[in-house]
Amino acid sequence: MIAVPDAATLSRLAVALAVLAAAVAVVVLDRPRGRWGAQLRSRFVLGVPWGTLVSVGGVLAVYLFVQGGWHHWNAPVTIPFRAWSYFSPLGMVTAAFAHSGSGHLVGNLVGTLALAPLAEYAWGHFPRERGTQTFTSPLTNPYVRGFVAFPAAVLAVGLFTAVVAIGPVIGFSGVVFAFAGFALVRYPIATVIAIAVSDALRTLYGALRQPIVSASAGPSYSSPWWADIAIQGHAIGLLAGVLLGVWLARVRGDDRPSAVRVAVGVTLFGIAQSLWAVYWYRGSETYVLFRAGGLALVVALAVLVASTVAASDRPLMPVDDAVASLRSVPRWRVGATVLLLCTAAIGGPAVPVNLMTAAEGDLPGDGRPISVQGYEVTYAENVENGMVSVIDVEAFGETTSVNTSGVIVRNRDRGIWMTAVSKGRLAFTGSTTVRVGGVGWRESVRVQRQGWSAVGGGTAYRVRLSYGDQRVTAYTSPPARADPVVAGRNISLEATSDAFRVNVSTTNRSATVSVPERNQTVSVGGLEITNVEGSLYAIDGGTRVRVATTERYD
Repeated sequence: MIAVPDAATLSRLAVALAVLAAAVAVVVLDRPRGRWGAQLRSRFVLGVPWGTLVSVGGVLAVYLFVQGGWHHWNAPVTIPFRAWSYFSPLGMVTAAFAHSGSGHLVGNLVGTLALAPLAEYAWGHFPRERGTQTFTSPLTNPYVRGFVAFPAAVLAVGLFTAVVAIGPVIGFSGVVFAFAGFALVRYPIATVIAIAVSDALRTLYGALRQPIVSASAGPSYSSPWWADIAIQGHAIGLLAGVLLGVWLARVRGDDRPSAVRVAVGVTLFGIAQSLWAVYWYRGSETYVLFRAGGLALVVALAVLVASTVAASDRPLMPVDDAVASLRSVPRWRVGATVLLLCTAAIGGPAVPVNLMTAAEGDLPGDGRPISVQGYEVTYAENVENGMVSVIDVEAFGETTSVNTSGVIVRNRDRGIWMTAVSKGRLAFTGSTTVRVGGVGWRESVRVQRQGWSAVGGGTAYRVRLSYGDQRVTAYTSPPARADPVVAGRNISLEATSDAFRVNVSTTNRSATVSVPERNQTVSVGGLEITNVEGSLYAIDGGTRVRVATTERYD
């Protein structure tokens, strides 16, 4: 008897057949007769964007073999590979090519496959100057240009975006935006279409990976979606790509698109890719979004890029005398200079910020930190961020000096000080794992929060860390008082390093006892405290009041 495939398999098969049928229909209707291949071969060796594929392979190799994604696809090591500071060269070199997880990686690789071929096509493996002999030098050799020169340019742009990005950034998206900026100069509308193609590819990948998704409503914990965007790194990459595209077009004398096409392309691209999401982090998991100002900046950028691309080589003003050197500058160079100044203005603040070191002295927290080969891990609340910048920056009521709460990781040798897991996220999940490591190694520190929530009051909790034979209670919260008053007595929950206690107090005296085990009862301060399946009840004669429950996690 032939087994019927399950629903997931049938769904994947349906998607594959639909894509195949669409491709066949397009070929039959359009009848290209080899035109597509000939067009690609006119710019690419054998019609293949080799530079794009080599770049994708390099980024994938970093994730698999440097970050440990080969054995831990969904849990790579990320902390040492972020752009922490100029005193952490490993992070600066790897940040643009490392990723925080498989979804982050796939998203950037799909964006690369959609946009990089456009940029590579605009440049071409074959030199465009008339009379150039292709195999006479490495600069004109199409194999060198495809397999070496383009990936080398990608490497250079990646290092540039890491050096001038306000850390600790991670990811290839800055380079992806550089591909887009380069392509927008030559093919603005095609670039916008490529963004739609990348979204389609992500949807196709998701449909094949999870053809059927079941979900239900429930609580969740997340920061605002725009707070996860490296907006400064994206802007730096886009401007770098635009400047390179303008320079190449002027050097080669390529035909340029109209100002309208460029302005529309840049505006649509900027909005679609959320370049308008300019935000600031205030600390304590609070963010500020400057939506209107960000959108105005996108429109202004579109006008500036369009005017630079479409501007002529004529002097800025008529030259009447020999000393009017400024007025003899070609008009397009004025726009290019403004773009360069914008790039410097956006990237410049990264210099003092990246001249950072991890604060010396003891880490905050109630206990000694967990130590793992140069890393220190602890937990603290409402403490000043320990990344010490050369210059504190304050503007528009915001400041770079902020407080933080959560799991803190420090490595003074690598210049690392970070809140690896926020207080809010740990309170939501109850436990987590912090991965530390370096090239070729990784270790995991377990973090667990336990607590009792007082009825109508706060929560008394403690945070414990464990690694190997190291066990540390890193933090104990202040007591939490329940709202109900039973027989004139206040009831509070207290967290200690080794237990939770119930405190029963009157005006002039108090008594404390450990929280009873499940389905057990203890007497304290004239009351009986019973634990019924994780809920604490205070009993006085015939009065029974719930005063606390174990903290729930998702």
